[in-house]
Amino acid sequence: MEDTIFLLVKVKIKTSYQSIHDAIAELQAETDYTIGSTENVQVIETQIIDLKTKN
Repeated sequence: MEDTIFLLVKVKIKTSYQSIHDAIAELQAETDYTIGSTENVQVIETQIIDLKTKN
């Protein structure tokens, strides 16, 4: 069976940015992550879905 799931990640940060939106944007652009397959689950594709924090 193939399906799409969403995993949420909680991240606690300290930043020198005046706007939290700038910190979020930087993390979204610069984060490296690994979600590996297991014996019973093959990871086909992963993606960070950008949080739209500014207009």
